[in-house]
Amino acid sequence: MPSPIEPRRTSMPFRERVDALRNLRPFLRQIWATSRSLTLASLLLRLTQALTPVALLYIGKLIIDEAIHLVAVGGGHADLRSLWASGALDHLALLVVSEFALAVVSDLMARAASYVDGLLSELFTNATSIRLMEHAATLDLEDFEDPDLQDRLDRARRQTMGRMNLLSQLFGQAQDAITVISFAIGLLAYAPWLMVLLAIALIPAFVGESHFNALGYSLNFQWTPERRQLEYLRQTGASVDTAKEIKIFGLHRFLIDRFRVLADKFYGANRALARRRAIWGTVLAALGTLGYYVAYAYIVWRTVKGDFTIGDLTFLAGSFRRLRQLLEGLLIGFSQVAGQALYLDDLFSFFEIEPEITSKPDALPVPRPIERGFVFDNVGFRYPDAERWALRGLEFELRAGEVLALVGENGAGKTTLVKLLARLYDPDEGRILLDGRDLRDYDLDDLRSNVGVIFQDFVRYHLTARENIGVGRLEAMGDEQRIREAARRGLADEVIEALPQQYDQMIGRRFNTGVDLSGGQWQKIAIARAYMRDAQVMILDEPTAALDARAEYEVFQRFKELSEGRTAVLISHRFSSVRMADRILVLGGGKVEASGTHDELMAQRGRYAELFELQAAGYR
Repeated sequence: MPSPIEPRRTSMPFRERVDALRNLRPFLRQIWATSRSLTLASLLLRLTQALTPVALLYIGKLIIDEAIHLVAVGGGHADLRSLWASGALDHLALLVVSEFALAVVSDLMARAASYVDGLLSELFTNATSIRLMEHAATLDLEDFEDPDLQDRLDRARRQTMGRMNLLSQLFGQAQDAITVISFAIGLLAYAPWLMVLLAIALIPAFVGESHFNALGYSLNFQWTPERRQLEYLRQTGASVDTAKEIKIFGLHRFLIDRFRVLADKFYGANRALARRRAIWGTVLAALGTLGYYVAYAYIVWRTVKGDFTIGDLTFLAGSFRRLRQLLEGLLIGFSQVAGQALYLDDLFSFFEIEPEITSKPDALPVPRPIERGFVFDNVGFRYPDAERWALRGLEFELRAGEVLALVGENGAGKTTLVKLLARLYDPDEGRILLDGRDLRDYDLDDLRSNVGVIFQDFVRYHLTARENIGVGRLEAMGDEQRIREAARRGLADEVIEALPQQYDQMIGRRFNTGVDLSGGQWQKIAIARAYMRDAQVMILDEPTAALDARAEYEVFQRFKELSEGRTAVLISHRFSSVRMADRILVLGGGKVEASGTHDELMAQRGRYAELFELQAAGYR
């Protein structure tokens, strides 16, 4: 964990805020692509809604004028029944019924638009989440090991959910703009300068809102690492995976204190910004209110002079009040949209990240079968931002059909070598050949489909036992016989058959019906997943660390038997298990220190013999 966080600069140039609006075009294109029918329905409903406020207000003016007219002609002294019978109330009744019908239609349209927007937002969120996962799957392993990209991915993931209301806000802005135009036309006929006054009065509030929206985005952007830390602490402090150690070591207070320190700092920064926003927002909004009351006083004065009727007064006052609200909402809404467009930048900039490890346009299929094998030709590799080379000058051959064991101390480069073999990374120096061709000449997906790897940090999928094995070869997920055969090969069949629902049993504790497994049982499931792949090259990278010595011996013995005719690589710290390999490579300092069979390496009395004797002494 880093030391306490220093105060952040949370300003953003105006140019960046304007530039962020470019994100609205791809955002709208994505909405249109999500569902054209729902997008059109929402726009049509809002267009209808946009015209109803001015129509309602104008009908209200007509009702008032008609009522005053009836009073003026003596209708106020007549009996309601006689007035109705004479037809004097027909026009007034028609206006009232029209206003009622329009109000009902307006409410219906508003609810329908909300319903359509809700459906469209849900579809958009799902589509964007899928796109995020699809794009993440194309990125290099190097990208996921970069903390900066982790921050970008975290921000992008938040935007798949966080921008749902932007859709409704954008459509609402379009609706309000049409309503403003309709009201403005009415006001311009009476007093054009009122519109100018109103616009000038609202500009300060708009500028202030834009400024504080930009500050809010900058704050969230700058604090992304700390938000990820908070999420990590929240998960670690209340997780079945960490519960045992937290109880044994009494870590709950330490984690809570660390969380509280970070949360309080983030809260303090947000509180300071919210306080400034509230104070300045009140001051700037007061200017808009002052402009409204100046215009209102002018309308009242013209009515007293006799220039306007009471109906005109009602219409103009209502129009001006509504127009002021709409304009204020439009300006503030525009600044909010611009602010949210900044967040969209987090999403779309993530989609712009391009992987470096890809297939060439004329990529070759992997040979079937592999005839000669792999050659590491002066291979060097260094992890991003690392000073030390993980591998340097690596030279060796992995022959087709050979079972090769890799041994060496931690950090010797064993797992790195496997990652290069599966093209999770490309060498920084040298090259890797497969049947005489550079590994980069082959189709990437085809290469990986021909390499089955189980890493020491294999994934525990919270799925059924059948699915946990089936993910090793997705296209064969429905092949029950193949799944059961893979389980038998990986010694997982006895584990699964002991479960209450056997192959249909959900494993893992994440869900209510799940049954957890021991570490060794999980590893057998993972090994079965590798056999499910039925790849030409099989790699076991320390997958048996949780197994006892006998179980590991059985796994490796079975692995050797089932690897007949395949190219296989196994990595283990237990030298008693790797001695069954056809050949053993001893890695040290990123290079091959020795190569040979167990007996040959023991006879050399080098590092292998030294490590073997040290380990064997522990069992005596």
